[in-house]
Amino acid sequence: MQSTPSQSPDLAQGLVTRKNRGQYLVRMNGREVPCTISNRLRKQLLYPTADPASRRRRVIDVREIDFVDPIAVGDQVAFIEVEDGTGHIVMVLPRRTKLSRWAAGSAVRRDDSALHMEQVLVANVEQIVLVFAAAQPKPAWQLLDRYLVTAEAAGIPALICITKMDLVKANRLEAALNIYRSCGYPVVQTSTVDGRGIETIREAFSGKLSALMGKSGVGKTSLLNAIEPDLGLRVNAVRERDGKGRHTTTHVEIFPLSSSGGVVDTPGMREFALWHLEGPEIASYFPEMRPYLGQCKFGASCRHENEPGCAIQDAVAAGAIAEARYQSFLKMASE
Repeated sequence: MQSTPSQSPDLAQGLVTRKNRGQYLVRMNGREVPCTISNRLRKQLLYPTADPASRRRRVIDVREIDFVDPIAVGDQVAFIEVEDGTGHIVMVLPRRTKLSRWAAGSAVRRDDSALHMEQVLVANVEQIVLVFAAAQPKPAWQLLDRYLVTAEAAGIPALICITKMDLVKANRLEAALNIYRSCGYPVVQTSTVDGRGIETIREAFSGKLSALMGKSGVGKTSLLNAIEPDLGLRVNAVRERDGKGRHTTTHVEIFPLSSSGGVVDTPGMREFALWHLEGPEIASYFPEMRPYLGQCKFGASCRHENEPGCAIQDAVAAGAIAEARYQSFLKMASE
């Protein structure tokens, strides 16, 4: 039986604040402990199903786990401290939330079938801040929809932050942004040039652990510097050391805020493959589509594409669901 921290008094507990190439920094009681992880955490132990009440469990097989790294920044972990001041992580405590995607370029084979691997970007965050520029680069609304579906699936509140508002007319994006407001998503429009929205976004970050998501070049560094001096520069330094713009970042870190809380900057991804979401089930992660689920002529078997009597298609035709969001759904459901 795997021990728990309460059963193992020699185990210490802490928060993973940084990881890089198999090395982890764990914060405990105001100090940070460099840690490695147990090989056991990289394996999946399989037990016989017979007599599940037995106190003695015999391992019958060991398989490699199907995720990139068993530990994510934001995890609460149990570890063994050693005399040289380092630690050895032996357990990941249950996560409240996790933000995942299919790991780019990775797949393993199990039972003669291809299996993509899960990449947990960050654990236990309280909100996801999705950063898109008003211009340079222009907003990629389908990518925003993909991020929002991921947030919905993870059960994490999402905040949409539009940067570089000084580059466009004030009302240019209103039609598009009103679609997201009508779905219940808060939207903050900002400019680090004229200060627009900076105090609002600063308050939104305060007291929470937030994950920042957005493509490279949308102005995340300038935004973070406006929220807290030099914060963006510190985040950017990490990106530069690890390789800016790469799809598989190895260095992820929690940056504390002076107002309490913290920020985790995720990799600047041009693409984002959804983890364990596919087909018509994706409709349940579009808030505006949920009221129509189960009302289609063909019930749960409806794919909401060309079927007659589809409640979602009827809602699109009536203007209750935006055509652009519906097209995003179709694209994700067909992958």
